[in-house]
Amino acid sequence: MVRVYLAGPDVFLPDPMARGERLKAVCARHRMVGVFPLDPLDGGDPEQWADLPLAERIARRNEAHILGCDMLVANLTPFRGPSADAGTVFELGFMRALGRPVSGWTNVAAGLTERTLAFTGRTTAAERDADGMALEAFGCVDNLMIDGAIHASGGALVVARVTPEARWSDLGAFEACVARLAALSPQPNVQHQPWQINVSCNTSEKRLTGTLPTKEL
Repeated sequence: MVRVYLAGPDVFLPDPMARGERLKAVCARHRMVGVFPLDPLDGGDPEQWADLPLAERIARRNEAHILGCDMLVANLTPFRGPSADAGTVFELGFMRALGRPVSGWTNVAAGLTERTLAFTGRTTAAERDADGMALEAFGCVDNLMIDGAIHASGGALVVARVTPEARWSDLGAFEACVARLAALSPQPNVQHQPWQINVSCNTSEKRLTGTLPTKEL
């Protein structure tokens, strides 16, 4: 079955393992295998990682998980600021660079410009922030590189409007995102060896047929 890397700040929740199981259960309902960042690698970490600092081992493990998956679904709900979690954005870009489909979902309906205005205390996008930097105003869900990567890869971008209390618990947008991907016919990356970080990839390879439109819920 197709393997989906589940990127997002969900790893910072009070019970991240329970959250991971909920996400993977959604994937299983749609005949996909969800891979959570905190999952161990098949066979464990390579021996040569043993002396690395914990942070670097985590980073390499997550990259190995991404390399072993056929697509990525990212929780882009704004995290500690107006934009998505920085680590999540890196992982989305990593998968996009491999030429594989990337998708995203968020539980905040306001677009990046609106969120940035609220964060900076400005009233119009024509204003600049306190450091004199221009505000991004393209009508995107998040930074234009994130939206652009999702659209170009044929992925889904699902936006939901939930109550603030449900921001980190509601999985309706996530399930909608997974359901759209399940309707397509991806080719599983079955020959991958997760621990081989230095791999070549054909970015023109068609791994996902069809297109998925952006839609706000």
